[in-house]
Formats: sequence, C-alpha cells, structure tokens
Amino acid sequence: MNILSGPTDVIWDVTYACPLRCTHCYSESGRRPARQLNHDEMLRVADAIVSLRPEAVEFAGGEPLLVRGIFDVAEHIGRAGIQVNLYTGGWTLTARTAEQATRVFSRITVSVDGADAAVHDRIRGRAGSFDRAMNALALLDDISGRRTAVGADPVEFGIDCAVVRSNLHQTEEFCTAVLPRFPHVRFLNFSAAVPSGLASRAEFAERELLTNDQVRALTDVEHVERLVSAAPPSVRVTTSDNFILQMRPALVEQGFVAPLMQVEPDGEVRAMPIYEGTVGNLLTEEPAVLWRRAVARWSDPFVAEALSSVRSMTDWAEATRRIDRRFGSEEVLLRIDRRPVYPAVPAPALKTVTPGAAHGR
Repeated sequence: MNILSGPTDVIWDVTYACPLRCTHCYSESGRRPARQLNHDEMLRVADAIVSLRPEAVEFAGGEPLLVRGIFDVAEHIGRAGIQVNLYTGGWTLTARTAEQATRVFSRITVSVDGADAAVHDRIRGRAGSFDRAMNALALLDDISGRRTAVGADPVEFGIDCAVVRSNLHQTEEFCTAVLPRFPHVRFLNFSAAVPSGLASRAEFAERELLTNDQVRALTDVEHVERLVSAAPPSVRVTTSDNFILQMRPALVEQGFVAPLMQVEPDGEVRAMPIYEGTVGNLLTEEPAVLWRRAVARWSDPFVAEALSSVRSMTDWAEATRRIDRRFGSEEVLLRIDRRPVYPAVPAPALKTVTPGAAHGR
C-alpha cells in the first residue's frame, strides 16, 4: 500500500478520564485533565477521521464509556462504512450500555491484566477492577448467547492482556480459569507491554517490562500451541511482542510498519502512536496534511538515532524517554517530570479513586 494515502487504522483516545490507575498506562489517564471535546466537536473530529477512509477506528482512552454521546459518535463513523471497535476496562459497563455497545461496535475488547483479582487489581491500580472486568465479560457473553440462540450473529468480544513480568506466569491460567467462564468469548490476545507513557519510566522498565528471553518465551510457537490447546476451541489465542510499534526507521523502510494514526482526545494527532509529540489538530487542519507530517516524523534523524541501538525493552524505554523529551510540548515535559517513581506505593496498596477523579475532575 501507499502509506502516504492514509492510515489503515485510527486509534482515538476519546478521553483521558478513567476510573483506573494502571501502572503501565501509555496515556496516563485518570492522572491528568480529560481534554474531552464536546459532542459537536467530537462529530467534527469524526468527520475528519472519516475523510481519511481508514479500515477501522478504535475507541480507546482513558475509558471511552465515560464519554456522554460516545455511541452517537461511533455510529456516525460506522455509517460511513468504517469498522468501529471499543477498548474498555469494563468498570462502567452496565446491562444497558452493554446492549448499546454491542449494537454499535464491531468488536469489543475488555482489558484484563491478571487471571485473578490479586494480580489484575495491583496492575490496574484499583481494588475491585478484576470483578468489574469479569462482570463486563459476563454481560457481553449473555448478549452473545441470546443472539446465538435466535440465529443472529454473535458478539465479537474478547480479552486483551498487556503482558509484564507480574502476569507472564498466568498466561495459561487465563486459558484454563478465565475463558471457561464465558462460553461465547471469541478471542484472547497477549501483547507485551510497550515502553510508552508510564511504562517508559526507567524503574518500571527494569522491574516489569519483559526481558528478551521472556519476549521470546511469550511468542514461542510451542508456547502459543500450548495456550491454544488449553483454551476452548472456539477462542482465537494470539501473542505479540509489539515490536511493530517501535517504528525503527530502518524497519519502516522495509515495510515493517503498522500505518496507525493516534488521535488525542482534543483532536491533536500524534506523529508516532506510542511516543509524545503531535503534528497538528484535526479540528483546524486538513487530515491528509497531518498524516503526511506524521509519516515524515518516522524517518526523522533524531528518531532514527534514538532507536538505532535498541536491543531490549529497557533500551526501548530509554529511546522513548529521549523521543518524548525531544518532541513533547512544554505541558508534556512538565507531566513527565511529575511522574512518580515506580512503584509509587507498596505492591499491596491500591489507589482509592473518588467519583470525581473517575470522571477527570
């Protein structure tokens, strides 16, 4: 494909409001202003995205389900013939919103970062988050079951796990203990956590990002086959090292690139999905122009130099920190300087989030 013609997928972080405080959060959601647009502005951003004709738009965040009118915005994009997908932590999903979501979104992914509450809640930073995620999956499973019973299409829903050292040992347990609870679940994805946002902190990289041996173990063919064998046969199980998100210029030239556009809540477009630094706003500039600026960043000499020596996740984290400081705005640099050292609290302690904080206030 001609990369300059436009992105294949757009990831739109529609809000930075979030009820969770994940240790590896790439967007630092829940810890910063929501930067959420009003409904009319969101529809304008949606139209700008539609003009690029991507294959799919991923609604992420923060927690997209905290955004009032989110289903209208998603439907607006879907009517243009573009697939719309949802990523959620599951905390806010109710029976009513689950019904709405399954009518609007082509695929729904629930983030689950532990096969039990102890591991998941510690990583996600809030007690009860595992139970909420399981409840969300149960709601989706029930809807899918009822649809299947009357001959309708099932719900395309499943689980995504960001793999770090704290949960790597639980991959098989996901297949044997979590999946059987939801007979209509369609997929389970294990993806190595990437050094973006909070996960780029040096202390986090040293303690939680996977080592080279662990990445190889995660993606090893025999390991994947064991996971597939342990899972119900109806579930697609995949693993990924996520290296395609590194965007090392030498590999981009060889075609090893995912043409993704990352859009921040207020319409700002990131030059590279996991790194700080934007190229303009969809509310004020031509989307195609912003995309060409983003693509140009991929071969920037500073980016090429910073990524050229990456041989491990800790190397990658160091490169991320350099790129973020080179291209981040003054606001970004202040936020980076305010990041707490990992771990901010002892492992058994969990962040207590007030209702106001959950909505970005």
